Amino acid sequence: MESGIRARAARLLVLGAGPAQLGLLEAARARGLWVAVVDRDPAAPGFRFADRRCILSTEDEPAIERLVPALEIDGIVSPGTDWPVGVAARIAERAGLPHPIAPATAVLATNKLRQRERLAEAGVPQPRWWVVGSGDPPPVVPGRVVVKAPDRQGQKGLSLVEHAAELPAAIESARSAARSGVALVEELVDGPELTVIGFSVGGAFTMLAVTDRVVAEPPAFGVALAHVWPSQAVSDTSKVSDTVSRALAALGVRSGPSYTQLRIGADGPQVIEVAARLGGGHDAELVAAATGVDLNGLAIDAALGNELVLTQHKVQVGGAVTRFLVASPGMLERVEVPDDLEGVERVRIYREPGYVFGPLRRGSDRAGAVLAIAGSREGALARADAAADRIRFVTADAGRLSEAI
Repeated sequence: MESGIRARAARLLVLGAGPAQLGLLEAARARGLWVAVVDRDPAAPGFRFADRRCILSTEDEPAIERLVPALEIDGIVSPGTDWPVGVAARIAERAGLPHPIAPATAVLATNKLRQRERLAEAGVPQPRWWVVGSGDPPPVVPGRVVVKAPDRQGQKGLSLVEHAAELPAAIESARSAARSGVALVEELVDGPELTVIGFSVGGAFTMLAVTDRVVAEPPAFGVALAHVWPSQAVSDTSKVSDTVSRALAALGVRSGPSYTQLRIGADGPQVIEVAARLGGGHDAELVAAATGVDLNGLAIDAALGNELVLTQHKVQVGGAVTRFLVASPGMLERVEVPDDLEGVERVRIYREPGYVFGPLRRGSDRAGAVLAIAGSREGALARADAAADRIRFVTADAGRLSEAI
């Protein structure tokens, strides 16, 4: 190379500029990559890391595909959200770009019904389930069930059904939300819920962290309020790791990040769902704080086709907690974040003044998150809770809003 001529920076296309993508976008910018970011929301917080802002839906596959040659893209990644994982995999294959998973695997990772079918074929433990289409009668279920739109995420069409009389309405809600027009009914496994964060290289899965998933009560069923590490629900994680490994193998996930939700039932771990991507709850940052592994960097390497080197991870702290922040309904006027939050590694605020918060129903209704660490799990929890109590989202109440309108 001639003196004075600099190598061209790798060009990464990231699908999504919302809270779920912030960690990877920060990591890409820190590496000096040229980053194009796709999101339909012009106010999405991740756009501040973009070299090129692309105001498009992350589901607009033809338009996104045209960006690849136009912007000379070297790799494409979809962290934190499901459906664009398939978009990224298909575009990468057609464009001859590297990608950690094949399009067929992306279908299994983003469609819960296809995933259930494949896990059943492979004998991977999972809840009992039923599929309900147009004209099908509701199934006879043994107790509490969860009803889902199998090809959606973010609690769209999701219901917890505790009484049989509620089932028809829940099925109709899920069918209305689903792209396919069918509903997936799953037995609710009675037991604690875990998140398994990992990375695969050449078909070998490494479990990086197991966290307890603290979720909201209905009507915000399924919305995570905290991820707490280390898990208190299981003392021996070998069976958890084996179950996730079997699930990933069944789906064809041989490379890249994965995010798996499990419940621990009477017979052991059961797979709730598997995602072949980074988790959307700042999981990579928790892993970095807890183990020192740069999971965001690994996901970027997988998207660009770089050599994947997963270094031996070592426990860095005794406890780490991602605690999500919830604002009172109303228009956001300001956010007050104290400077002296003990043990807090990072505070993320998702919205700018002028944004109108509604009641908590979905993950997208959350206002921000804190990552706290300490010498113990209990200490990290206490620090995360204390920080959440001190961070104030000042909103105009509903009465003031209606008067303004």
